[in-house]
Amino acid sequence: MMKAAVLTCLGLATLALSGCSSTGPATTANRGPSQMAQTFHFKKTQKLEIGYLLSLPRNYSAKGDQKWPLMLFLHGAGERGTNVWKVATHGPPKNVTNNPDFPFIIVSPQCPEGQIWSSEPLLGLLDEITRKYAVDTQRVYLTGLSMGGYGTWSLGTSHPERFAALAPICGGGELISVLLSSRDKAQALKSLVIWAFHGEKDPVVPVEESQRMVDAVKRAGVKDVKLTIYPAVQHDSWTETYKNPELYRWLLEHHRNSP
Repeated sequence: MMKAAVLTCLGLATLALSGCSSTGPATTANRGPSQMAQTFHFKKTQKLEIGYLLSLPRNYSAKGDQKWPLMLFLHGAGERGTNVWKVATHGPPKNVTNNPDFPFIIVSPQCPEGQIWSSEPLLGLLDEITRKYAVDTQRVYLTGLSMGGYGTWSLGTSHPERFAALAPICGGGELISVLLSSRDKAQALKSLVIWAFHGEKDPVVPVEESQRMVDAVKRAGVKDVKLTIYPAVQHDSWTETYKNPELYRWLLEHHRNSP
């Protein structure tokens, strides 16, 4: 069962500037300019809209007690835009059409043209899907390819408490998002499991990008992390990865409340 849907979060864009008052020393005639500590107050809300494809397992029922694992899939740069069906070009939303017994709720959002993945709308989408469908919140998995691989590293390491496992493909990330985790998030990060994939000869995103992220999360205390490098493979390391049944068995082995 595949649906195309749109998540909308309404808001009013506002910016409020309050009076600024100095809390530091004033400038004197006998001294050079001094620094003053001040505060700028602002409030910002914005309208967010994101299209997505939704696939429900064949035996899904909202009326029973069964909860289902959820897979959030982030596509690459080539699938951005407003035609949400482009999202099914690669990966799980493509494969599920040939495998109706796929045991996941699959959520595949579309990134707007000219943008990259941002955590705020993705977390809002996850909250919306969790409210509306029978989601096992202890089995929420995140995966993506290329630009979506970067998005997987970013969202997964900045909000590790939301996911049981990550599977970033030919991606990379900002090490600071790992190194500057808060104490609570650092603890959640340590219990996260990660399986990264990359082509050895990737000319678009060098394999070193995945290696440096794997090394970073290891330094942050993540114990269950591994990197599969496909010899002689270029940028398309996702076809081989997403057709491998072992990936999905591995995902389903892990729960968020696992030690």
